[in-house]
Amino acid sequence: MKAVIDMEVITTAESLQFNFKNVSAATDDFSVANKLGEGGFGPVYKGQLSDGRNIAVKRLSRHSEQGDEEFKNEVLLVAKLQHRNLVRLLGFCFEGHERLLIYEYVPNTSLDRFIFDPAKRADLNWETCYRIIEGIARGILYLHEDSRHRVIHRDLKAGNILLDADMNPKISDFGMARLFVVDQTQENTSRIVGTYGYMAPEYAMHGCFSVKSDVYSFGVLLLEILTGLRNKSFDHLEERGNLLSYAWRHWNEGTALQLLYPTLRASVSVREAVRCIQIALLCVQEDVVDRPTMRFVVVMLTSYSVSIALPSRPSFFMNSETAGTNQSHLAESEILTWTTHNTTNSSLHCPAQQFGFS
Repeated sequence: MKAVIDMEVITTAESLQFNFKNVSAATDDFSVANKLGEGGFGPVYKGQLSDGRNIAVKRLSRHSEQGDEEFKNEVLLVAKLQHRNLVRLLGFCFEGHERLLIYEYVPNTSLDRFIFDPAKRADLNWETCYRIIEGIARGILYLHEDSRHRVIHRDLKAGNILLDADMNPKISDFGMARLFVVDQTQENTSRIVGTYGYMAPEYAMHGCFSVKSDVYSFGVLLLEILTGLRNKSFDHLEERGNLLSYAWRHWNEGTALQLLYPTLRASVSVREAVRCIQIALLCVQEDVVDRPTMRFVVVMLTSYSVSIALPSRPSFFMNSETAGTNQSHLAESEILTWTTHNTTNSSLHCPAQQFGFS
């Protein structure tokens, strides 16, 4: 059944409401020429308002069964969040069947178009990459600890990191985000959402998510930035596995710098690069207790006076051929081949009743 929007709730953001005709005119009636791309919940268009401001408009698909729910979630949540490393919501439109989200326009599109494109990747030097890494970390820290609300993003990935004109990162797409109360640390859900390859094992296997689930996703993202490789199954490298197993093998053998994208090595700070690889491996540890908080991740990225623990072998969470697509349900037999050393670790089990959720 389709979710029904409580208009009394959404009136808290009424000052952000746009007129559909004005948005349609700004995008030239949602012309193909203005289409920037398409996500799991619909296409995104570039537009220009009558006052000259450039905007990006997410038009939710009319056929999405969860569209109304995600629309309300994103409006009410993102409208309250303000940080230089989060994409800024300018407003929304809710008229008839139309569900539009209006954001600031970010000219360099998404991070995945740079790190996975050999031509564009060559333009990313170490200084730029490090600034992107640090900015993403600060944005997640704001969501977890520094905003008025504790927010779990649940879909952190390269495609949801936008880059402005100065290549500063901005976290986007909060349709799957969950708001926690101040003293809440974990939650359990039977509806698994997100993107294969970035999901923490306790979330994919048991529906248990927390700030440490986002930390895991950040660790995967950090390795992708450093290597230019997607975290998916591959067998064209020295051994069959995924990016995590590949990274762990190089770390364990003392050849971590070989993980770096070739053109990145020319401008790299060896000390910073090794530190980043070490942080990434700590973030993808199997046991949530062994993963650092985002506050400590930022400290590790910005201070060399802090000692960093040595990572243990991470859980090699393997994804299927459908990696990179959003899914509302996750079948264990469909996507998982786990080569972890302890699949019965108690930290992976998160019964709903333990935290008061059904």
